[in-house]
Parts: sequence; C-alpha cells; structure tokens
Amino acid sequence: MDTEAQHTERDPSSDTDTSGTEEGSRSARVSDGSERASEDSGSASEDSSRAPSWRRTALVGGACMAFLLLLSHFVIQPFLIPSGSMEPTLQVGDRILVNKLAYRFGSEPARGDVVVFDGTGSFVREQPKDNPVTGLLHDGAAALGLAEPDETDFVKRVVGIGGDRVVCCDKDGRITVNGAPVQERYVMLGDRPSSVPFDIVVPQDRLWVMGDHRSQSSDSRDHLGNPGGGMVPVDKVVGRADWIAWPFGRWTTVPGTDAFGAVPAPPAGGHGAGAHG
Repeated sequence: MDTEAQHTERDPSSDTDTSGTEEGSRSARVSDGSERASEDSGSASEDSSRAPSWRRTALVGGACMAFLLLLSHFVIQPFLIPSGSMEPTLQVGDRILVNKLAYRFGSEPARGDVVVFDGTGSFVREQPKDNPVTGLLHDGAAALGLAEPDETDFVKRVVGIGGDRVVCCDKDGRITVNGAPVQERYVMLGDRPSSVPFDIVVPQDRLWVMGDHRSQSSDSRDHLGNPGGGMVPVDKVVGRADWIAWPFGRWTTVPGTDAFGAVPAPPAGGHGAGAHG
C-alpha cells in the first residue's frame, strides 16, 4: 500500500517546474508576437508619414504660387523689359516691379512717371483671343516676370497729362509743356527730344507718353493719326515702375526726375487755337 501510495503521489516540485516552463513559453510567444506587431506598426507609420510628404510639398507649392499670383495681380507685378525703348533708364532684360497701388486711391499718373499700360485701343488694335489655356499659362508666367509681357503691354514715361499742351520743339530743340521747356536729362545720350514735330493738347483722362530712347521708341508720336491720337487712357495704366529687381547688379529704385518741376498747370479755359488733340 505504501508502494502504491508512493506511485500515486504527485511531486509538487515537478508541477511547479512544468507550469513555469509553460508560462515561460507562453510569455516568449506573447513577447515575440508583440515585438512583431510593434515592428509592423512602426513600418506602417513610417510608410504613412512618407506617403503624404509629396502632397504637403504640392500644397505648400500651390499656396505659394497662389499667393504670388494674387500679389502680382493686386499689389506688385514683375515686368520683363523686352526692348531698349526706355534706355538708359531701363535696360533690355531688366525685371522691374510695378506698383499697382500707386494710382488706386485717387492718385493719377504724374508727368515724369514711368508707367506700364495696356496699349489695346491706343497703341495696338484689338486682337482675336488666343487659346484660353495657353493664354492663361502665359499670363501666369508673365505675372511672375518669367516670360515676356503681352504684346499689348508697354512701358513709357508720362510727358503730358490731361489738359497739357505738349509741343516739339522750341528753338533750342526742347519739348515744351504748357509753354515751359523741359530739360529731359533722362533721354538717351545723343538722341534728340524728337525728330517728329507735334503740337497736341492731351484730352482729360488721357496721357501722352514717350520712351527715353527716343530714336528707338514707338510711342505716342507714332500713333498721332490713329483713333485716340496716341493718347493712353488713364484707366489702362497697370501701375508705376518703382523698382529694378533684376539683375542684382542693377537692384535699385527707378530714378525719379525733376524735369517737369517748372511746368505750370494747364489754363482753366483750355489752350488757344492752333493746338489739336
């Protein structure tokens, strides 16, 4: 009986060892599974963080582009100088910044201002519309100063404003405005103020404009016989050229002028006979 009892008794130590081994293997399996899950979730999070990075870049780029386009549409527009008609003040390849707020709050272009304007109807005839998509892309590039401006956009200097009588030339070869001679030191060295004689009265809300490189500039003088007589409507002015932004070696403000300081206001009753608009 003792022998049977000994055979049927269970060894407490053997139970403990077995359960410990089972628990250890269980914990090892659980630990191994959690590590794999952790690795999988880590790689998934890395993939998810990597995946939208191009989207963020595209969104930031799009937002910056939209901001620049809004800025150029309402405040400051870069403008590429495509010709030498404004030399020496502006050189071919200059990128100027046009202040579009200069004439927004009651101010109007003044004599001596360098302005950018849309010459449609005054310098050029109405043109048929281009492909809208191509036109939109070009306008966007031109607005950022990355492409040449539209063929209807011009940059010139204001010589006469509404009511002025502008005459070329007096006995000393100078242009006169309201009878006062103008010392145009900004004109290209060697150029005459004009080789084309004229005597005009600028209508109200119009401008008489000329390039500084007079022998190379197609300006109001070239459109005397056209409808409008070469006068630019004030509401076609895009803005005033205030800064040269590129190249960096020419980074400066567009020089002002005191050439018109002695010009009197036009007479209240208008100018006498002999002048024409």
